[in-house]
Amino acid sequence: MNIYETDKLLSEYLLFHYARAEDYLSYGFGPADALEYPRRCVDGWVDWSLLGTGGRALDLGCAVGRSTFELARRGASALGIDYSRRFVDAAEQVRAGGAVTVRRFEEGDRFTEVRVERPQGVDPGLVRFEAGDAMELRADLGVFDVVLMANLIDRLSDPRRCLDRMGGLVRAGGQLVVTSPYTWLEEFTPRAHWLGGTADGQSTLEGLRAALESAFELEKSGDVPFLIREHARKYQWSVAQATVWRRR
Repeated sequence: MNIYETDKLLSEYLLFHYARAEDYLSYGFGPADALEYPRRCVDGWVDWSLLGTGGRALDLGCAVGRSTFELARRGASALGIDYSRRFVDAAEQVRAGGAVTVRRFEEGDRFTEVRVERPQGVDPGLVRFEAGDAMELRADLGVFDVVLMANLIDRLSDPRRCLDRMGGLVRAGGQLVVTSPYTWLEEFTPRAHWLGGTADGQSTLEGLRAALESAFELEKSGDVPFLIREHARKYQWSVAQATVWRRR
């Protein structure tokens, strides 16, 4: 079974995307700068001059949708696409209903229920979600001012197939933002399709450059920490690399 269709991952991602800091990090210490990763992927890296009223944004690999809402915060329309039907359905539930209740596991099977809410200050009418395969996107998507791919490329069986489509999805002068911890695993991506990270090969950044340089120019890169809560005493702390590419 696809792990991204399980109850466990759905709960973890709803909390990861929407939980308040006090509901997420159970202690008065810890890496607070790693919270609200989906929001920070937008706030820290997107060129806001591209996303005013009338702009279009695509959140590819949107999971349960927090970044999609953030892309619409200044008046642009935002489309979130994810392969997981359960993730997309949950994102739509947040959009339409404004909130959902999530099981937050404490230890073993013990849990508490936490209510998570749609981000304030965003018009939900500007946001849409749909299920789709990032490597087989429908042909009529059109072009976008900004495309965000957060923590996606190392979960695709052939990331180059996805990247090859970007030149046709981002308008001239538009922006592609890619964030990833580059956790290459053969259970998701056959080694022959890794963009980087093999013992005798290139880095993933070099692989991204090779895949995108015909249509994009690398503008900047940097580190973006994030924290995924499994239960009250276990968290995953990771550091993604963000790269920002401008369409020529």
